[in-house]
Parts: sequence; structure tokens; C-alpha cells
Amino acid sequence: MSWLAAAALAWLALAQPALAKDDFLPPQQAYRYTIDAAGDRIVVRWQVAPGYYLYKKKMGVASTMATVQLAEPEWPKGEDHTDDYFGTQEIYRGSVDVPVAFTVHGAERPKKLALELKLQGCADAGLCYPPQRWKTEIDLPAAATVAKSAGGAGLSSLFKSKSPGGNKQDDFLPPDEAFRFGAGMEQPDSVALTWIIAENYYLYRDRIQVTTDTPNVTLGKLQLPKGDPKHDEYFGDTEVYHEVLEASLPIARPAGSGGTLNLKVTYQGCAEDGICYNPITKNVSLELPPSDRATTLNAASSPQAPVAEQDRLASLIRDGNLLAVLATFFGLGVLLSFTPCVLPMIPILSGIIVGQGGTVTPTRGFSLAFTYVQGMALTYAAAGAAFVLAFKQAPQAFFQQPWIITLMTLLFVVLALAMFGAFTLQLPSALQTKLTNVSNEQRSGTYVGTFIMGALSALVVTACVAPAIIAALSVISQTGQIARGAGALYATGLGMGVPLLIVGASAGSLLPKVGPWMDTVKSLFGVLFLGVAVYLVSPLLPEAAVMLLWSLLAVVSGFWVFSLKARDGGPAAAPLRALGLIAVVYGILLLIGAASGSKDPLKPLDRLAAGGGASTQEHELAFQRIKSVADLENAVAAATAAGRPVMLDFYADWCVSCKEMEKYTFPDPGVQSLLANAVLLQADVTANDDADRALMNRFEIFGPPTIAFYGADGVERKDFRLVGFVPAERFREHVKAAFGS
Repeated sequence: MSWLAAAALAWLALAQPALAKDDFLPPQQAYRYTIDAAGDRIVVRWQVAPGYYLYKKKMGVASTMATVQLAEPEWPKGEDHTDDYFGTQEIYRGSVDVPVAFTVHGAERPKKLALELKLQGCADAGLCYPPQRWKTEIDLPAAATVAKSAGGAGLSSLFKSKSPGGNKQDDFLPPDEAFRFGAGMEQPDSVALTWIIAENYYLYRDRIQVTTDTPNVTLGKLQLPKGDPKHDEYFGDTEVYHEVLEASLPIARPAGSGGTLNLKVTYQGCAEDGICYNPITKNVSLELPPSDRATTLNAASSPQAPVAEQDRLASLIRDGNLLAVLATFFGLGVLLSFTPCVLPMIPILSGIIVGQGGTVTPTRGFSLAFTYVQGMALTYAAAGAAFVLAFKQAPQAFFQQPWIITLMTLLFVVLALAMFGAFTLQLPSALQTKLTNVSNEQRSGTYVGTFIMGALSALVVTACVAPAIIAALSVISQTGQIARGAGALYATGLGMGVPLLIVGASAGSLLPKVGPWMDTVKSLFGVLFLGVAVYLVSPLLPEAAVMLLWSLLAVVSGFWVFSLKARDGGPAAAPLRALGLIAVVYGILLLIGAASGSKDPLKPLDRLAAGGGASTQEHELAFQRIKSVADLENAVAAATAAGRPVMLDFYADWCVSCKEMEKYTFPDPGVQSLLANAVLLQADVTANDDADRALMNRFEIFGPPTIAFYGADGVERKDFRLVGFVPAERFREHVKAAFGS
């Protein structure tokens, strides 16, 4: 009733200076009324004092008796009026007659009719009264005869005769016969609602509402079919139902829940001959069938929940303009290009260009970069569509197998050795001669290799899972719109390749001219290739071993840079030697950090700064690891019994965004405060085995990072799922909404 309080405050604010002068009438004197009854209708006659008026939309007439039902009053046309509080409204001044038809249910006609009058009005001098509710009663005539009103208004327009003799009141059916209602559980997560509508009667579509007070049960949006269009004298253009209405109501409830579901169903309808029934409310109790899994509400069935970003993007792919879809996902790809997922591809492409030798023109560099990006983008599209249809998962998750990562690591080690000039493995001389002759005739071999490297980078190096990618995979998997989903993936891949195209186009101006320095530059990119190799193999090795590898690479490469000679045989330039010295020092710090138990190459001394690591551990969230669907259900059931919400984090060692969440988002004090009462579950799907895939299929997701939220009732808030890296500030707001919904 916030509107009532606001109106009362406005009235008090305006009334005080005026009331002090006693210039205003009490509302009972400003708005006098009489009521006459004739036959099956009444006429409310208002007499508004001069200088006062009533708001038409703030007036009403209601019966307080269960056996008497009023039709919609026949409001006469008022005059237009504009004020500071309600804008432009129709108002009444002077004398106003309001006829109202009524229906008596039951064998005995009551002698008195109890009514409630609603009104609100103002004085021209500035006073606005708060809303009024006045109760009254009138005597009803003994006979149900129909008479004309004193003003000659005639019979209420809500009774529209189809024959010269008109309709008798007894011709109208009782509400429960005009609209026969039934409800039942059609599925564990869905209620079927049915109305059998009598001939020449109809139900209003927008007057049907369902609520519940059953704990641990959340109602979705009522799924109603399209109704028949109707122009109603009182409700304007609307939709109505005739004959039969079948509706479905989605529900969400925790696993193992049962008992009784209490529903309050409200609806309203009319007869074609004119009578409109008051809103009808039915209380329904249904037995919930047993279910071994929780049910959730998706974006289409949840009337208040927000639409998750991946669901919004999926809707755009399905229904949006194709050019708008491609442009949007190209832009999202450009944004992804600035994440750590894409950064390893820059040294890879640069190394390919440097490996050409000779002078690389901007055109040549751009064409190589474009070939690399095409390999990446086309692979994103083709492999994404194929893997989601065949395996129900993103290709990046499939290609994070240990043997594949090992092969890719060895490939980059071999490429690094080639850059160093120490690559001694050779093909048989006959085959080597033949390939050399082919290479001399055409340069396509270089482009084919670059294309393949772009494809491999898309599958293995860029292990990114973001809302844009999940949206495209969802469309392919759930709707079968392969072309649209693959097109969105291709546009995303092109956007991710924009920085690579810039690198390729600028290669001719950034690289030194042909000469001894080219060998040094190639060696430098050999070091970068070794860095990519360490980056790839990191998920397979203990964290201490990874720190040692980075330390070894930094010390060796730094010493090499520090030892470089100038063209005259003397020491290299001081800035270059300084870089080498910095790399050596950094490598030593990494070694010290590894010995102290540090896990982060970017913060090698964090354990020492934290006093031996105790403080660092305090900033880590205490996740409970789960492996299977059964583990999940048991953990959620236990949390529900304790009245605690749940956050489930899908994690993998190869997932770059997962590491970002652990490093930047989860340690945030505000995030940890909001999650203090929640049960924190983590599913490590690094192995991608049968149990991992079953758990991901349970949520219909394609890979980490994905975070799901459960309320204290044990029901997942599906529309609050998060995909990809989310900064701490936005994550805090998201947690508040998810657990508060």
C-alpha cells in the first residue's frame, strides 16, 4: 500500500496550512451520496460540493457480501483535469449518477445489500484528501424487477439482450459452472491447469494469476496459449479464452522434496450477454511426486530473474538480424583478444613471421597473420559445431588431454630449437630435395603451415570459455541452428585475431633489416617459444616444478642476453645488458619463491611477504571438492537442511579464466564476506573423464569456468549462472542478487 502512504503524505503536506484556517469541508460533506435500488441494479448518486472534484479512476463500488456480485459500474464521461499529483485525469463535479448491475447467488434474495465505496478527490483551493473507503448498506426491493433510473439511463449496459425479451438474471450460470477449473501435477516440475468454459462465456488472459506459500517451491511464469482477440468495453483490446483453456505452470524445488503444494489461483471472466463476474479465487492442494533431482527455472519461465549473459546472447543468435549477430560477436571477440587466453598467440605468430628470414614486408606479414587468424576462426566455428553435437562439450575441453598437451609442448620446444639454429633433425635427403623444389616453385607451404598452427592454437593454446562462446554452442546444441551458431563462433574468432593482424601488418617496420641481428631476433623468439611450451605444460606438472621451469628459462635467457656482443665484438648496449641482468635476478627470485612454496610466477615472494604462507591461506576460499552428480546432490541436500545457499564452481587446471577468478576475484574481502554463510563446492573437471562429463551434462554446460548458485531452498538459480572471468566488484553484486532472489 505504498501508494496509499504516499497519497496520505501528500495530503498532509498540502492540508496543513489550509486546515489551520478551517476553510475546507470534511470529505463526508464535500462528497455526499445516495443509493437507490431498482430490480437487479443500484444507482449511486454523488453530489460533489462546489469547488471540489472526484477522480474517476480512484472510485469504485464493491459488494461485501458473498452472495451478491456486482458488475463493472457504468461510469459516465467526466471532464479532463491536469494536476501536479496524478497528471491528466477524468474528474467529476456536481451531480454524478453511477448505475451498477448486480447478481444474487443462492435461492434466497437478501433484504439488504452491504457495499463499500472507494473514492478520492481534491479541492480546487489545493487540498487533496487521502483515499476514502466508506461502508454502507441499502434495502433491496423484494421483487427482482428491472426499472429505469431517475436520470433515464436505462438498464445497465453490462446486460446486453440478444432477444427482444431480454435475459433474465436466472439465465446466467454460477461462476463455478461457467468456468469449471481443475489442476494436477503433469510432471515433477510442472503443474497442469485446466478451465472448461461454458458456451457464450470467456476468460480474460491477463486476469489469471497463480501464487503459492509453500516453502522451498518457486513458481515460474505461467505458460498460456495465445487467446482470441477481443475489444472489451471496459478493458480495451485484450485476449480471451473460449471453450477450453489448458495452461502449464513450471515449478522449481530441491531434490528429494515432497509433501503438498498449495496454490492460489485467481481468474476472471464474463458472459457474452453482458455480466462480468468478480475475480474468482481457488485454493488448490497438490501432492508433489517424489524426485531425485532438483528442478530449476530457465529465463523463459522465471518472471523476475534476470537473463544470464550467455542466454541473452543465445537469444540474439537465434532470433536477431544476422548482420547484427555477426557484428556483435566480432566485437565480443575483440574484447576477448585482450584477455590472457589470446596473449600466447602473439609470440607464436611473431615467431612464424620471424622464421621467414629475409625482409618481411607489411603485405607479407599481414597475409601470414590473416592466414593464421583464418585457421583459428574457422577452427573455432567447425570444431565448435562438431564437438558440441558429438560430445556435448567445447572442443577446448577435449583437447586438454595430457598426450595432446605433451605433443604441443614438444612442438614448441622443437620450434624453439629451430630458432636457435640447433635443430639437427632432418628428413631423408630425397624427400628434403623434393620439398625444397616444391617450395622454390610456390610459397603455399608457408601459408598451409601457418593455417595449421592457427588451428592448433585455437584448440589447445586458447583454452577460453566465455559467455559469447557458450551462447553459440548452446544454440548449436539445443536448437540445431548450426549455421547461425557457427557463424557467431567464426565472427568471435575473427575479433580475437584483430591484434594478430596488427602485429602482422606492422612486422615489416618493427623487425630489423636483414643482417646478423636477425639471428639474435630469431633466438629471442626461440625463448618466447620455450615460454609458450612452459605455459602449455603447466597443468600437467606440480606447481613447484612449474616455478623451477620459469626460473630456469629466466636465468638462462637473461644470461644469454647479458652476454650478447655488439657488431664490433665488444659488449652489447647497456640497456640490452640491463634487461638480461633483470631476467637473471627475476629467475633467482623465482627459485627462492619455489623454495618458499609460492605458486604464482608473477608474485614469487608472496609467501615470504605473508609470513610463511599462513596469511595467504586465509585469503583462499575453502571449497569442498565434488566429483559426481551424486556428490553434488548430497552436498546440496545437506546445505538445504542447514538452511544455507550453495555456490558451485566448475574449475580446470588448464582454464585461464579459472586462474583469474582464483587470483583476482575470490580473495576479495567483500566477496568472501558475502560467501561466508554459503556452502562452497568446486568441481575439478581437469581430467574430463566420464564423471566430469556427466556432471557438466547435468548442468548442460560445455566447460569451465561456470559458476552456479543455489538458494537456501536447494533450487538452482539458473538465470544467475556466470560464465568466464568476472571482476570482484561485479561478482559481489551478482552474489547479492543470486542469494537474495
